[in-house]
Amino acid sequence: MKIAVVGAGWSGLAAAVFARQAGHEVTVFESSRMLGGRARALQSELPDGRPVILDNGQHILIGAYQETLALMDQVGVKTSEALLRLPLTLMFPDGHGLRLPTLASPLDVLVGVMLARGWSWRERLSLMRHAWSWQQANFLCDEGLTVAHLCASMAPTITKELIGPLCESALNTPPERASAQCLLRVLKDALFSAPGGSNLLLPMTDLGRLFPQAAADWLARQQVLIHTGQRVSQACLDNGHWQVNGQRYESVILAVPPIEGCRLLENSIHGLPTELSAPVTQWIELARKLEFEAITTVYAWSPKARLSHPMLALSASPQTPAQFVFDRGQLGGPPGLLAFVVSASSGDQQTLQSQVLLQAQAELGLQLLPVQTVVEKRATFACLPGLRRPAAKIGAGLLACGDYVDGPYPATLEGAIRNARCAVNALTELPS
Repeated sequence: MKIAVVGAGWSGLAAAVFARQAGHEVTVFESSRMLGGRARALQSELPDGRPVILDNGQHILIGAYQETLALMDQVGVKTSEALLRLPLTLMFPDGHGLRLPTLASPLDVLVGVMLARGWSWRERLSLMRHAWSWQQANFLCDEGLTVAHLCASMAPTITKELIGPLCESALNTPPERASAQCLLRVLKDALFSAPGGSNLLLPMTDLGRLFPQAAADWLARQQVLIHTGQRVSQACLDNGHWQVNGQRYESVILAVPPIEGCRLLENSIHGLPTELSAPVTQWIELARKLEFEAITTVYAWSPKARLSHPMLALSASPQTPAQFVFDRGQLGGPPGLLAFVVSASSGDQQTLQSQVLLQAQAELGLQLLPVQTVVEKRATFACLPGLRRPAAKIGAGLLACGDYVDGPYPATLEGAIRNARCAVNALTELPS
């Protein structure tokens, strides 16, 4: 088939790679001049005037992201060099917290919990009882449950120091609103599935080099054109073929944010046959119902700043909003550069930056200078209980992918890659 992929974020580039591997002729359209979508590199400058490459948000991967890791390998990324692999570690600056040993699952979880610092035996047993009950239920629960309800009887210290950070980092939704079923799926894959699934994979390079540029280079070698700076305003159906920016295609894969997808489909719906306009309308309705969460990343610097670990958990509160801090100096960046992450953030940019700098002083004992604060207002969809997400297959010859498209994972890089594969697989189900 001749395929148009609209959008060159991680999901769009993955769809283009999968489609080309399946033997299709592919063209990619991207409205921006930059590749990577919501996981891309940024040019900035340190307070001393040196140029530095940041990211539009600090991302991490985990060992359970098998689709993502396999795809990175396929396009030539040496994941052993590009990612720092560590056991699951949620340590706080005072030395308390959880660090899993390098053992087979679930023994690593059991030993890690037993050796965790700062937890009483009653708190450890509370966590193990809940984990056992989740495992016995095959990590399934009522779709209407929130994470807070799921863990209501758990020891408060465990919910604050473990469940809360895991929920906010994986789902980017506060436990009071987050889907318990979605978190259980992530925990199952990370902690109780493939060996090393719970490992943290911290990027040792900027997000642009981590996958988008390598994917673009691979696609170029496969004679796939990527048109940057070209916005697609509509996709019109004409005698069984789709018209995209003046060219004819047999299928179109939308790999754009939900709001952009709705705009494009609304511009395209006029003239579509009833059998296609009805599912398009339904897709738009579901996409418009999605709620969104912001993520704020505060980059700050001091020449001698260095953390005890590449990543530390922080004691978040309304006045101290960052849940995690990353030492970019230990992750391939300039020494002294730290990245503070505020998941499900609220408030204006300047207030968040000021609060995080005060938090760094209080929790880390560091006087830091601000470098850049990035607020992604629609970083992820809100992963709510019972959420209905728009489907990958919209109609004949019209598909969608992205981290928000229907699937078992929350808004993660792995979800984006998996949904790209689902969209490409659906191409083979279309009538010729």
